[in-house]
Amino acid sequence: MNTPVETLEFQAEARQLLQLMVHSIYSNKDTFLRELISNASDALDKLRLETYRDKDLAADTSDLRIELVADRVERTLTVRDNGIGMSRDEVVALIGTIAKSGTAEFLRKMKESKDAAASQDLIGQFGVGFYSSFMVADHVTLLTRRAGEAAGTRWESAGEGTYTIETVEDAPQGTSVTLKLKPEDTEDHLYDYTAEWKLREIVTRYSDFITWPVRLEVERTVEDKTTREFETVNSGKALWARSKDEVPAEEYTEFYKHISRDWHDPLETVHVKAEGTFEYQALLFLPSKAPFDLFMRERKRGVQLYVKRVFIMDDCEALMPEYLRFVKGVVDAQDLSLNVSREILQQDRQIQLMRRRLVKRVLSTVKTMMADAPEKYATFWTEFGPAVKEGLLSDSENRETILDIASFASTHDAEKPTTLADYVERLPEGQEHIYYMTGASRAIVESSPHLEAFRAKGLEVLILTDAIDEMWVDSTDEYRGKKFQSVAKGEVDLDADKPEEAGDFEPLLTWLSSNLDSVKQVRLSSRLTTSPACLVGEAGDLTPTLEKMYRAMGQPVPEVKRVLELNPSHALVTGMRTAFAAGGHETELGETAELLYGMALLAEGGDLPDPAKFTKVLADRLARSL
Repeated sequence: MNTPVETLEFQAEARQLLQLMVHSIYSNKDTFLRELISNASDALDKLRLETYRDKDLAADTSDLRIELVADRVERTLTVRDNGIGMSRDEVVALIGTIAKSGTAEFLRKMKESKDAAASQDLIGQFGVGFYSSFMVADHVTLLTRRAGEAAGTRWESAGEGTYTIETVEDAPQGTSVTLKLKPEDTEDHLYDYTAEWKLREIVTRYSDFITWPVRLEVERTVEDKTTREFETVNSGKALWARSKDEVPAEEYTEFYKHISRDWHDPLETVHVKAEGTFEYQALLFLPSKAPFDLFMRERKRGVQLYVKRVFIMDDCEALMPEYLRFVKGVVDAQDLSLNVSREILQQDRQIQLMRRRLVKRVLSTVKTMMADAPEKYATFWTEFGPAVKEGLLSDSENRETILDIASFASTHDAEKPTTLADYVERLPEGQEHIYYMTGASRAIVESSPHLEAFRAKGLEVLILTDAIDEMWVDSTDEYRGKKFQSVAKGEVDLDADKPEEAGDFEPLLTWLSSNLDSVKQVRLSSRLTTSPACLVGEAGDLTPTLEKMYRAMGQPVPEVKRVLELNPSHALVTGMRTAFAAGGHETELGETAELLYGMALLAEGGDLPDPAKFTKVLADRLARSL
């Protein structure tokens, strides 16, 4: 016996979304059917998985399928499956509200996009596929019963902010979605979703790779007798299982867009087929554009995992490391246990073996792209280089390969990045280091006093401006026998000509080291040619940028004092030496030292500890010089 009908309100954001769906015009409304078929396919996947996990589940799995039924007279279209179905609570949680579907972000994107074609492609990215039904329907009815449960649920809405829900006793297993289509536009038959040819077209274009049969009810007339029967309209063969030569590039693109929810074409397709004692197939994609959440903790990552064509899980993190989180695709294994939990999966030896091989294949694909398609590689590295470099910290096994495929800005060429291999090839005879400098931007690094002597001698310096660069260079010793050396750390010996009177600076340096509290030591520099001073860290010190990063994350960082290096040929420094030797006033010398320290901080893009004091001392000194 059916229960009384309840009328409930949608979540606030769901109401906004429904209004957009009902009243917005899209250049390609076919999207809605792609989404409904995908939802049905997911329901069938989940039922098959549940029957493997729960042998006692009361469910009919003899003929799992998706059916499309159109009624031209009533102008309805029904998409139904005999999959896992939903309980009443799940209907309310998954359809009545969409708190977990990223709706706010979807709405923002929709409002920002003025192009109708671009707007419709947003559907599917944020888990709002079901709501796309209201683009073409005035009224939607959902009837569902979860496998193993006795009663079903009917949900209905006209997309106006409320929905009704009731319990029904005679619902079949699975889910059916019936759309009461909007009145037909007599001037445009491209959107007649009761037409057999139109439904075939959409299934072929968007859902041909669906493993489950998609059956369309068709009308046939034989000897003046009209009958209706179901006809399978998709190939039913998983795309990754088909020969590469028999799959058009357009199909790969559509498949990628479906599984990734990305509206851009993929940059590269990676095919993997492993045979022998442990067999699996993989179809992976390198995107052409980094997702907006690439560096967000809440992002989902990983590829889809299937076992013998049975869906196991989305976003299988165990198959792809964090630094390759942007890789999308499908991995279909033959021998994995179907009842493994996510925790066991992390430790499964075969999963680990697949992961190692997939990572090596992805990295080798990028390496091939460097040689054969440099423009593609440049796009890839611009979008994903900062993420890939995280592997230098976490993946010691592939560190050398990651260094091989990495490229960096350099003083050698202002426009074109360089690889480490090219850097090493250009090294002058006798140079044993790969010189680099980290900083917030190329402009800040190039204006740094630390580069003066290197520039004067024509020595190439890598310019590292990504946040991750601050960390991996400290954990990576060398590349092809050449050690990494920061031009802003430690003492740099460039065989600079030491002034004959260098010894005359020792009393001044000793006094400055004792009286300048802001620094660890004051010494002469061989890296300066025009600036009076610069600050350098010791070999094991944190850089100022790394200190800021840790503090921004709320982590305590011990105070690190750096070394103030002076240019012995600069007039200001030689004037200080003369004044000190002549018994100059210590207060004025102390002020000059503080000004030198402040100028060195500003020159490297740092923050003054006391800007007000610095400007006052500077103003007073300028006033006295007039």
